[in-house]
Amino acid sequence: MEDPGLPSIEANGAKLHAQAFGPQDSTLVICIHGGPGDNYQYLLNTISLANEGYRMVYYDQVGAGLSERKPKSYYTSFGANGINNIFYDELKAVIAHYKTHPDQKVILLTQSWGSILATGYAGKYPAEIDGLILAEPGGFKWDDVITYVKASRSFNLWSELLNDATFFDQFITGKENEHAILDYKALLLSSRNDIVGDFGSILGTNKQHYPNVRDGAVISAAAYEIADKYKPDFSEGIEKFKKKILFLYSENNKAYPDSWAQKIASTLPNKQIVKINGVGHSGMFDQLNTWNNITQPLLINYLNSLR
Repeated sequence: MEDPGLPSIEANGAKLHAQAFGPQDSTLVICIHGGPGDNYQYLLNTISLANEGYRMVYYDQVGAGLSERKPKSYYTSFGANGINNIFYDELKAVIAHYKTHPDQKVILLTQSWGSILATGYAGKYPAEIDGLILAEPGGFKWDDVITYVKASRSFNLWSELLNDATFFDQFITGKENEHAILDYKALLLSSRNDIVGDFGSILGTNKQHYPNVRDGAVISAAAYEIADKYKPDFSEGIEKFKKKILFLYSENNKAYPDSWAQKIASTLPNKQIVKINGVGHSGMFDQLNTWNNITQPLLINYLNSLR
């Protein structure tokens, strides 16, 4: 909002930090980051897929990364329709912005919360999506999401996200919508996690980008509050999605053992489950060697199979 030089689009009533690479009329690969409240920087090694002829699209979700912030009351005012009105409508608008012709295929390449969001979207609009790449969704049913979040964090990441860090509160305090302070505080809280692994990631293609540029504390807290109150099932309707789904999980995420991967993937039709060795939660994308030698070839094979 303050830097007109940043690439951006208008979508669903907000200004989003977004950019795209590759041939405009080719298959769209929409990259959806985790969170809620993260940003797309750690996914940018996937730009290399543009060299394979795909149109790679990246966007920071509203309230996250470098996209527009809104007050918490804006998000919570949607009530039970919050997930739909905030995230699904936003994704629909992003796709519409970059889609150049009706027959252009759309693939969702996603990680963590992004994979939860993408599954919910594909269940709601199965005819609009031609492929799903899901990397370590915490869960689709709300009880599973709760279980995974608690297992994957060394501190409470629930609705008390902005109040739990009593040590930081001695030095950094912020009211509900003081976004800069709260975002910085959330970044401090998330800067280390020995459970999921991969912090201090090695970026290759885009060395100038730090994997976590800015967190969106308010949208994160609001999204959890909405979901915890209304308990959405993000797998609703996914049985109608008939295209092949690529489901990825990592070896080093202690909160994502083989048994959890099988449990979460069991709800998905027509899926291929692949374990990525040697990395944690985000490493299949932001660890350059793993991306170049394992994940990228796997994704190219999957994407080519959809042509």
